[in-house]
Amino acid sequence: MHRLLAAAAWVAALVLACAGAGAQSYPTKPITLVVPFSAGGPTDTLARILADRMSRTLGQTVVVDNTTGAAGSVGVGRVARAAPDGYTLGIGHWSTHVVNGAVYKLPYDLLNDFEPVALVASNPQLLVGKKAVAAKDLKELVAWVKDNPDKVTVGTAGVGAASHVSGVYFEQKIGGKVQFVPYRGAAPAMQDLIAGQIDIMFDQAANSIPQVRADKIKAYAVTARKRLAAAPEIPTVDEAGLPGLYISVWHGLWLPKGVSRDIVARLNAAVVEAVSDPAVREKFAALGQEIPPPAQLTPEALHAHHKAEIDLWWPLIKTAGIKVE
Repeated sequence: MHRLLAAAAWVAALVLACAGAGAQSYPTKPITLVVPFSAGGPTDTLARILADRMSRTLGQTVVVDNTTGAAGSVGVGRVARAAPDGYTLGIGHWSTHVVNGAVYKLPYDLLNDFEPVALVASNPQLLVGKKAVAAKDLKELVAWVKDNPDKVTVGTAGVGAASHVSGVYFEQKIGGKVQFVPYRGAAPAMQDLIAGQIDIMFDQAANSIPQVRADKIKAYAVTARKRLAAAPEIPTVDEAGLPGLYISVWHGLWLPKGVSRDIVARLNAAVVEAVSDPAVREKFAALGQEIPPPAQLTPEALHAHHKAEIDLWWPLIKTAGIKVE
């Protein structure tokens, strides 16, 4: 019996040693980072900054692969179906990993079919308006919207887009009604806002700040608890008179379900090292992206944040009847 126990212990130790050696040697080939949107957009830009820095840490190239379609759900699905070997990694955000679950029938479970790696950045929305809007601040804007139910036009990047959900949240917060005008993306909506064809819109700060700086549109508030480092002159919603209207398009990295803990930890360490690099932080700041504090960079923190966001937004979206066929 003693010999059998000793043999079993030796085998167990050998298996653990082999597993540890495998994790230490990972990666042995390039890693694919799936971006569920076209090249050139905010998510793609973040992915390429991260991929370049992570490649140096990991000793292997991190290749960005744009897999587009169905508001990002095609690319996310590709990650869900990939082999759990650590060589397919996906980047997604608030829309792909929260909103899409409420507006689409997805062939995967957003919480249970992925291994979280890290929360990497967040980009609050700006509430912006055309130059001709008479309201000088957010309190005046809210009063104007409430005095003109269903008349104030709000541009969105499409049904179920972050700008649309933000507008619905705004309606609920102020107890007013607006007229939503859907576009095929944020760019044409912004063009019409600048041209004065629509009144207001919610847009990612990174997209809107250049237009505000060029004095083409007005900025009323940032939907965050603190002011943006990239635009400290714009007040928060709390300061501007609409406390609690917090909306952020945050980004995270996920692996397929079943990837070993050692590989998740290796990739998480590479992400943490990347976002700690001053050069990366400078590039993120220029894009209006805010990097989470160290305690929020763990896989467990991403999972907790992800679940909390689903619990918050799904009831709102479903109550509002936002659906995409």
